[in-house]
Amino acid sequence: MNYPSISISAQSSPINLVGDPGQAVQISIHAPSQYICANCEQILPDWKEEPVFWVVIVLQRSQYELVKSTPEIEIEKQRLREKFMRFGCDLAFSLRDRGYLTDLIDPRTGYPLLSRPGAMPHNDTAVVKALLNYPVKKNKCCVLVHPTWGKAVYPSVLISTAPPALIEFIAKGVASMHGWNEISQQSTVNS
Repeated sequence: MNYPSISISAQSSPINLVGDPGQAVQISIHAPSQYICANCEQILPDWKEEPVFWVVIVLQRSQYELVKSTPEIEIEKQRLREKFMRFGCDLAFSLRDRGYLTDLIDPRTGYPLLSRPGAMPHNDTAVVKALLNYPVKKNKCCVLVHPTWGKAVYPSVLISTAPPALIEFIAKGVASMHGWNEISQQSTVNS
């Protein structure tokens, strides 16, 4: 099947990782979309004082296309959510320990996990569409279409005021602790 080509924001080249059993993961860091900037106070009301922040997109390849709601797909979504939450909490606390506001968005609810929730939930799929220019298929819910993985992609988002180079450095270390190991760019072309 032919999927659209990848378009990465100028702020970040993706960090390509692989975990057990060969699960692909991509992490990229971006300036926030216009939507997040315009609605930051509604999404993260405690962040009024911090206008400069970065969006960390974590994409995990799913075992299944996430287009239907079957027991197997719901179990897979929960598994991927848990993996993100473990990784995201470790990354967030590491950045917070260094004095940077950081929060992860619960992919299930759209609300921040470590901050007071705002009046409006965050939409991970819309943010990935805006920042990576990936197409979205509308079903009962919106499903991303990854250029290599197709509809077998689970998006998650973390937001931080830390500089991108620090986020990337710490994310690579935390990813390794979670069994996500960096792979070469050449390997990702074939995955």
